Amino acid sequence: MLVLLPPSEGKAEGTSGAPVDLGRLSLPGLTAARERVLGELIALCAGDEGKAREVLGLSEGQRGEVARNAALREAPARPAGEVYTGVLFDALGLATLSPAARRRARASLLVFSGLWGAVRITDRVPAYRCPVGVRLPGVGALGAFWRGPLAEELTETAGAGPVLDLRSSAYAAMWRPAGETARRTVDVRVLQSRIVGGVEKRSVVSHFNKATKGRLLRDLLEAGPLPRGAGRVAGALRDLGWRAEERPGAANGPGKGRGNGPGGLDVIVTEV
Repeated sequence: MLVLLPPSEGKAEGTSGAPVDLGRLSLPGLTAARERVLGELIALCAGDEGKAREVLGLSEGQRGEVARNAALREAPARPAGEVYTGVLFDALGLATLSPAARRRARASLLVFSGLWGAVRITDRVPAYRCPVGVRLPGVGALGAFWRGPLAEELTETAGAGPVLDLRSSAYAAMWRPAGETARRTVDVRVLQSRIVGGVEKRSVVSHFNKATKGRLLRDLLEAGPLPRGAGRVAGALRDLGWRAEERPGAANGPGKGRGNGPGGLDVIVTEV
């Protein structure tokens, strides 16, 4: 299984160690694109600070992010799983997984990024500030820029197994599985259930959906081998105590087609 994650806005800086080596990152087909985005980001941040803050959507109090970006080629790198912090990664708790679950995480997790395209949690990268919604001079909108490089690379990376998509909408736009890969993809949505006047009302969870996704992913990783088919994901989560419902058109097993788009899975929670 390939598990797709968004990055976090918050990132932990390294204090020592070698800088990033683009040639040693996973998904080598992205190297040229990574070099281009990195070069444009550094050039932007090494120039006019005001313009850099405007392009990156940073406040006056975040001016230190500009200086950090300008020094990315020399900054200490550390495993991406340690760099990304925030709600989803806190709930996932990579550092406290059992050894077997940690091996599964290293083999299956892929974190999307406006700067790197996508990286494994073992890839060594520095802390940076470059959301996918940015339009970099010389590159343009990063979401659109990455679609081409990611399309071929990730279709091959996904192989013949299922894809569990836990990304936010902005990062999901960087790569939308197509064809057979789409038919093996499960897109997860978190809904909150409340009883209003004796009737169940459901609403999309915003901020706390990240924590829910982190917790359910942790449960899957700790439970044993990840599901080998898209149609088995809902059952695996239900076995772990989650309330999971396939949306109309989602994968239901062999011979039950659902068109060319990704399948859907709703995880229903009562408390966030």
